[in-house]
Amino acid sequence: MSRRRTTLKDLAKELDLAASTISRALDDHPGISPETKERVRLKAEEMGFTRNSIAASFRKSKTLTIGVIAPQIDIHFHSLVISGIEEYAYKAGYNVTIFQSRNSFKREKKITETLQNNMFAGVIICQGTETKGTDHFRKLKKTKMPMVFYDRVPTGFEANKVIINDFESSYHATEHLIEKGCRNIAHIGGPQTTGIFKSRYEGFKKALEDHQLGTSSDYVHFTKGLTYEEGVSAAKALLAQDVKPDGIFCSNDYTAVSAIQVFQKNGVKVPEHVAVVGFSNYPISKIIEPNLTSVNDRAFEMGQAAAKLLIRQIEDEEDLIESEIVTLKTELIIRESSLK
Repeated sequence: MSRRRTTLKDLAKELDLAASTISRALDDHPGISPETKERVRLKAEEMGFTRNSIAASFRKSKTLTIGVIAPQIDIHFHSLVISGIEEYAYKAGYNVTIFQSRNSFKREKKITETLQNNMFAGVIICQGTETKGTDHFRKLKKTKMPMVFYDRVPTGFEANKVIINDFESSYHATEHLIEKGCRNIAHIGGPQTTGIFKSRYEGFKKALEDHQLGTSSDYVHFTKGLTYEEGVSAAKALLAQDVKPDGIFCSNDYTAVSAIQVFQKNGVKVPEHVAVVGFSNYPISKIIEPNLTSVNDRAFEMGQAAAKLLIRQIEDEEDLIESEIVTLKTELIIRESSLK
């Protein structure tokens, strides 16, 4: 028995229509009569022919597939966001297709072009660290594609967004170190061209300012990607200071873990001599010794909130949602690394 999939040519032969007519009927082309569309739809279902969620397209004049553009799916934060998106979308009857930009502007732009040319109900996006401008997003928006941005969101671009308050979260994390007696507090941050990392640095600075503590440029190290290796390099530079920091606030957990390891390998005890706080509450925060104090950025809930907002935008055609901002509350999970 043949396992060959039914093709457009098979449908054309059965219906005695041109393949191009079949294709346009399946795409709901206005030049094809409703009677022909219905005839094609019924035959397609009968013969098991599928393309771009055809059955859903005919029933609802749209597909039931959501596109997600994530910078890196191997980063725990993004994998949790995607899990949240998929759980909510699945319950609502939607499928999810993942695209990975790897933080490349070129790849991100190419993906948005792909989304323009294919049948997607909507898209959820976290822009990459190399993203330049918003022209590619504006082109996508012109196609009336529903979209929601999460975490790293574009500035000066009206769109639905799901975020956390990075400034406030970092302020409280730094203030926690101050309350534990730290006075020479360092910061290992992300690229300042990215809004969330700039906000985390600003929150760090404001907490020091409000508590009459100064900030030395020798105590601030910005990285390109907040990798473990960059954290090692920054920690070694801090270790080389004449007056070593007694507290470190890091913009993610990878750099915080590397700082703990570098300092402890060089005889500087954590938290006795230096307290460390990270950001994102990755699983490694509970594995490293001592366990890492970290900001829980609620990634899974962020994914659910993004999917909920997008599906509401897709399905509620009378209530146009274009610039709603959902801000999730974070939580500082206090563990051993900051308990001086």
